[in-house]
Amino acid sequence: MSKSERKLMDTTGRFTQVVRDGRKLNDIDWTDGRILLSNRRLVLAGTEGKRTLQLSKIDRIEGRYDVNRTIAQVTDYVSVRIGKDVYLVSTGESESFERMLHKTILDGEIVLVKHPAIEGGVVQDVNWRKARVKIDEDAVNLAVEDGSFVQIEIDDVGTIEQNERTVKSEDRPVLEAEHTVEGTSVETYLSGNGKHCSVLSSVLERGAEQNASSIDLSKDETEVLMALYSGVSSFEVPEFLDMDPDDVEEIYERLIELDVLQEVRIRREVALKPRGRNIASESMNSQ
Repeated sequence: MSKSERKLMDTTGRFTQVVRDGRKLNDIDWTDGRILLSNRRLVLAGTEGKRTLQLSKIDRIEGRYDVNRTIAQVTDYVSVRIGKDVYLVSTGESESFERMLHKTILDGEIVLVKHPAIEGGVVQDVNWRKARVKIDEDAVNLAVEDGSFVQIEIDDVGTIEQNERTVKSEDRPVLEAEHTVEGTSVETYLSGNGKHCSVLSSVLERGAEQNASSIDLSKDETEVLMALYSGVSSFEVPEFLDMDPDDVEEIYERLIELDVLQEVRIRREVALKPRGRNIASESMNSQ
């Protein structure tokens, strides 16, 4: 190990390769061995030898890849994709290991940010700026070249989408992350090379998956969410929708239980949570 290489983790666990050159492998089983992570490489060492995965070549860090029953029996692992190969690594603490991989790959990298690209549903006239990335346990932090600071809390991400957009006269991959700033729904756009966008996407998708909007709501409940999403105060919702205040209170109670709203004050002031923003946005778009 060179002087510039630092060991970040050295533990025992299990690992395997499930895809080689784009083809799923058969008769796959776990290999017990040593797992070593440095700021440059991930080393998987077992009785049959060792595999060295250069972090610079990792394309994506993914979730489960259950190719057979033997693999599925292990509930705690991380998928690492390098080109057309996929490796599974289980340290017993996959969330911590995954976050360490994210930090090692992204911390200090320079990306482009457009913030807020959309605020309250309105497109903003802002330019792309360079920003330095730092990942912590709860957020993606961006130190922007103009001295400003952008933070995207992972648990606050409502949706994350990847598209191709023209960025500084070039077609580039762009991540579009919906979250909130001081209670207002915004979208922050992030762009970089394919690796930057892919790994950032795997960081932010955890929040988006947690806040998925697959809940069956009544017509009145959906209308309450859309009113809140449109900026109507929670105190003004009964008058705005011409509904009985007691009925609105009951809706608030149910939506709080469903983790769609959060109570701000005892006097039933509420604010949309990411799942609620998703439901309201999808309902408004479908009308």
